[in-house]
Amino acid sequence: MALEDRNRRGISRLFRSFAYAFSGIMYVVKNEQNMQIHLFGAVVVFIAAWFFSISSFEWIILLIVVGGVLTAETFNTAIERTVDLVTEEFHPMAKRAKDISAASVFVFCIFAFIIGLWIFVPYLLEYMT
Repeated sequence: MALEDRNRRGISRLFRSFAYAFSGIMYVVKNEQNMQIHLFGAVVVFIAAWFFSISSFEWIILLIVVGGVLTAETFNTAIERTVDLVTEEFHPMAKRAKDISAASVFVFCIFAFIIGLWIFVPYLLEYMT
């Protein structure tokens, strides 16, 4: 097989992998209420960041934190769907896996909230004076 043919196949595979990823994102956004809440929160945070003209460093921190929350929620959904695939009936270990997965998102959200306060409270206090 010619090198040119292998490269095309590789590029085609690459585009398919992006399509699969986009499909996964769309599934989580359409079907998971918590992801919708996180996205709404992200929009509010980004509007506030724009309004207060936060520093570049603070933008970077916000992007990392928001990306982390959205990624954690996506992993949580993947774990929950995998557990559902393995067993349809109630099993204490299946519940435990789902609870722990949800807890990871919750922990990340707590820290994201703290970081958000750390960034925005000074701007809010300055704005109010």
